[in-house]
Amino acid sequence: MSFNVYLSGEIHTDWREEIRRGAEAVGLDVVFTAPVTDHPASDAAGDHLGETPSSYWRDHQSAKVNAIRTRSLISDADLVVIRFGDKYKQWNAAFDAGYAAALGTPYITLHDENLVHPLKEVDAEAQAWCTTTDQVVETLRYVLRD
Repeated sequence: MSFNVYLSGEIHTDWREEIRRGAEAVGLDVVFTAPVTDHPASDAAGDHLGETPSSYWRDHQSAKVNAIRTRSLISDADLVVIRFGDKYKQWNAAFDAGYAAALGTPYITLHDENLVHPLKEVDAEAQAWCTTTDQVVETLRYVLRD
């Protein structure tokens, strides 16, 4: 069985690579997709559309361009893994969780225990809560087993 997995959320650590390496090491047939993880490039996604009068409109314009990729990849995913890190608030990741839930696409949250309370509604819809990338890989291995 092959799976298409969208890796959403925090962009400041190498968690995506850890999952990719883990899945490859156990021979999983998985295609991973992700948002643009280059923060300056993501912030500038709409700059080619013209100058804006304020940072609000620049962010708004770029968010809409980024949403083309995000919505398409989440819509095509069999599973979404959503990472919430401690250092920054990932509001976009919470939105991705809601979008996946609205589409009926299963998702896994990946975060430390200290975020259980602030993410209680997000976790309530998740099919699993993982605290390590190894747990994500093991969940994928179980789901994809023959």
